Amino acid sequence: MAQFFQIHPETPQHRLISQAVEIIRKGGLIVYPTDSSYALGCGMGEKGAMERIQRIRRVDAKHNYTLVCRDLSEIATYAKLDNQHYRLLKALTPGPYTFIHHATKKVPRRLQQEKRKSIGIRVPDNPIALALLEELGEPLMSSTLILPGDDTPMTDPYDIRETIGHDLDLVIDGGFCGMEPTTVVDMCEDPPQVMRVGKGDVTLFE
Repeated sequence: MAQFFQIHPETPQHRLISQAVEIIRKGGLIVYPTDSSYALGCGMGEKGAMERIQRIRRVDAKHNYTLVCRDLSEIATYAKLDNQHYRLLKALTPGPYTFIHHATKKVPRRLQQEKRKSIGIRVPDNPIALALLEELGEPLMSSTLILPGDDTPMTDPYDIRETIGHDLDLVIDGGFCGMEPTTVVDMCEDPPQVMRVGKGDVTLFE
């Protein structure tokens, strides 16, 4: 059964953040809060944890994953950005958006969308998520915690642990963080196309 950490949503305890990151570095799969909903997260290179995400969500290897980054400079390491992209992302991050970009060679091939060689990226506006990313020093491979057959993400950390805790290493209780997925914008298109309307404002793309 997964460990369970209660972490303060505004002033995360460093001791617990460090313990959570140690679990990630050892190949663990965690549930953590973002600015839109709870999400599944693991290290970029952890194939076993990725397979657990596929099992929990019942998705195949073609599932679109997101690299959750700590800031814009980290995004530029993993996504190909031109000046226009950079200005737009600077205005909208951190925030509840997932941007689809062509991936750089730093992104493991199994995480890229097979045909387009693209990857989802985002910077969440959530103190716990940002503290995890700062301590980890690299992006989290992530997927929204929506179970098969559900339309919205899971919201209760106790329910999460009870329901899927046997497939997780850690559940972080960061309080209620929302139940609306991110707005997804395809930046591989010109002009950028909104692929999913979620929590983020889409008027900038109209």
